[in-house]
Amino acid sequence: MASNAADEEICTDLTADQLDFTMGYLNKHHSDLLTKFSLAFTELGREMKRKNGLSGGSFMVESAKMVHITREYMSIDVTVNERGKDKMLRRVTIDLDSDLHPSASQREYSVVKEKTPRCSENAVDDVMRRLIRLCQIVKQPEVTGKLIQLGIQIGGKATGRIEENLYLNNVPHNRLVRKYFYDMACRATLDAVILCSEGKLSNRMQITCLFPELNTAMDAYRVGTLLEMARALAITLAEQNLRVRVCVQGSMGVGIFTAIPKQLSGVATLLQRMDWQSGEGEENEGMVGTYVNFGGVGKEHVVNAGVDRRGNKIEQDDVFIIICPQSMVGQETSIYGPLSEMVAAAGDRPVILLNPDLTDKISSGGQQSVRGRSERIAFQNSFKSIYHFQCTYISGTSYFPIFGALGKFGPTEPWIAYHRRDRVNNGGEIYIPIVAGEDRPESEVVMKAAEI
Repeated sequence: MASNAADEEICTDLTADQLDFTMGYLNKHHSDLLTKFSLAFTELGREMKRKNGLSGGSFMVESAKMVHITREYMSIDVTVNERGKDKMLRRVTIDLDSDLHPSASQREYSVVKEKTPRCSENAVDDVMRRLIRLCQIVKQPEVTGKLIQLGIQIGGKATGRIEENLYLNNVPHNRLVRKYFYDMACRATLDAVILCSEGKLSNRMQITCLFPELNTAMDAYRVGTLLEMARALAITLAEQNLRVRVCVQGSMGVGIFTAIPKQLSGVATLLQRMDWQSGEGEENEGMVGTYVNFGGVGKEHVVNAGVDRRGNKIEQDDVFIIICPQSMVGQETSIYGPLSEMVAAAGDRPVILLNPDLTDKISSGGQQSVRGRSERIAFQNSFKSIYHFQCTYISGTSYFPIFGALGKFGPTEPWIAYHRRDRVNNGGEIYIPIVAGEDRPESEVVMKAAEI
């Protein structure tokens, strides 16, 4: 049966040059990693434990050398030194989706049961992400960032690459810098909505973008940047004929203690007054009011298809973007109630939270305290990150200089931690990947990798 072009692309392996470079790099710089692979994922580890059980050191792996790798498996030649015998060369084959060998001790290794999603577009990225998963299992996270760099060098689709010379320490940011982040978030959002429509991704999504102008903890915070990002996201989806409702929570509290979070003060009004280029003869003519609408947070702001009292057809909302939902200190100030009702009313339609803070704000009267906390935490964790960029700092109270960044640039992309480095002679700055994986890396792991 003839295969189509997509199938041929999926089956494509590394080119000869990519294969040689990959094996040469791993054999020269990470022979110890290959040794760990051979012991953790093959029968060799069981044999070593059994023979060393009676007499320690009687069976040792002296070296390991990769001789082949594809998108499915890798072959490693292992030199074994067994007491009383000549050195032996053993060839082992390891599936790139391997789990720990049954004989391997879970105290020595990590258990990563979730498989890495297949990347059909690029064999290099496919191979590197599977190697990264194996590195996490054998507790070698410091190698994962180097594998991301290797993939970029030999022809991957630049997964995890951050543009050079962003100079995020300089505020206000250049317009091109802002647009760089808007465009990345928009691409990730569109990919996520498509995956959601195909049933491959949950409809509960979140975008976190915390470069300095979007970080409310810094005096560089600029509400205009937040509004520009929300506008870019809404227009991107509306251009795909999706009806988008951009939502900002209203006042919360009781009596005279009614207010909205300081971060959102005036945002709902500014959002509607900003230039959407939606007027007659403009680029997005007629978009606002037809494909882009505004609302608050709560089930009453979810519009379903129907007919109004005059017999006019009502079009339902397709996607909801909720800007910075958060709780406040006080009575009846938890966002959990109205937000959870809104998500339930939306059904299977995408609900996207932009820079949310769903953590509890402990208040009087036992609100947002122990009672119901497990439900609130479960609700918070139900939103999956589809785009994440966050500058990282050495100290939690000092925001200069930027240490690095934490990123996830798409719904199926890996998490990557970066270290910012200055080039010599004021030649600019770059962000170097140092840790990568399918889960968000711990800060201790990132700091340790940065010291290497």
